[in-house]
Amino acid sequence: MRRWAGALRAAAASGLRAEPGAFRTRFDFGSRDAASWFPGHMAKGRNPVLQEVLGIRPHLLVLNKMDLADPHQQSRVLEQLRQQGCSHVVFTECQRDTNVEKVQKVGAGGSVGLVRLQRPEALNALCEGLMAEMRRALDTFEADGQVGAIVITGSEKAFAAGADIKEMQNKTFQECYGGGFLAGWDCIATIRKPTIAAVNGFALGGGCELAMMCDIIYAGEKAQFGQPEILLGTIPGAGGTQRLTRAVGKSLAMEMVLTGERISAAEAKAAGLVSKVFPTDKLLDAAIGCAEKIAANSKLVAAMAKESVNAAFETTLTEGNRTEKRLFYATFATVSTGLAVGAQGEWGCGPPQPILCYQNDRKEGMTAFVEKRKANFTDS
Repeated sequence: MRRWAGALRAAAASGLRAEPGAFRTRFDFGSRDAASWFPGHMAKGRNPVLQEVLGIRPHLLVLNKMDLADPHQQSRVLEQLRQQGCSHVVFTECQRDTNVEKVQKVGAGGSVGLVRLQRPEALNALCEGLMAEMRRALDTFEADGQVGAIVITGSEKAFAAGADIKEMQNKTFQECYGGGFLAGWDCIATIRKPTIAAVNGFALGGGCELAMMCDIIYAGEKAQFGQPEILLGTIPGAGGTQRLTRAVGKSLAMEMVLTGERISAAEAKAAGLVSKVFPTDKLLDAAIGCAEKIAANSKLVAAMAKESVNAAFETTLTEGNRTEKRLFYATFATVSTGLAVGAQGEWGCGPPQPILCYQNDRKEGMTAFVEKRKANFTDS
């Protein structure tokens, strides 16, 4: 109770300078404390902490929806809060204190970031809590200078068997559209470091979409891919209709999306969705091995190469070639590291002049090739 109450006070205090009713920050509270204390005290009217917080910040209260799983309970709590003057209540859906991912550094010198989904009881179904952890893991690896590539994997039975249906079944249009449901899931596609999906078992719905957000897909021989959302009365919502069509073509994408049927790892490879297929027990080692090869190159140039390839899916051929040429030239460029005071001349002090340094990795790579030695990239 104390920990939850303290967090609630902190949430209120953090919004003191916000406009009334503004939604600036989302807060999640531990489900055990809130579930055991908040609803009961709410029903009995004995909620001094809530009264204190509403006195400080009457316009916004953020609760974890997982604490109030019953929609009727949510409605009762909302009504009671409004009666006490809280005009805006936001429910998050983050499962707290659940170990839904394992994150570690592997490979030579810790050069590979490994994210393993582990919700075995739900076949690694993608919930908001898991995706929040995913974003944190990717942010950590993105900022880590040692990590040059990232591998995302699941279990032998399932990479990810879709989004968590229990989490979605009672959502409304207003909640999805107004709350930006799934908006943060694209974090995998926007990270600058190369990503590899190592897919064993089911990659269905959101799981297939998650794999397609990665730059490379390796599959175990028993993997299955599919977009079965139509069987649930909806359609893919995290890029399934777009990325799948670009990967396998219109006809197969239409068949998969309109029927909900799955394809095997071999079929996925033949269609161009998957790069390589491995025995189940060899898959992860193969993915980490590929990531190590990527990480051994210049991280700066790898980011440029990734940007250039991705441009092929976003632009025309002419514009894509321009992007490629611009990035190619950039590997030869001098880089400004700041400004120095201009030299004293006939007209006095000149304009500031850039301090320049060369793009070292391109020069090192070409020099090493000429000298028949291994390049020593410095990511500069």
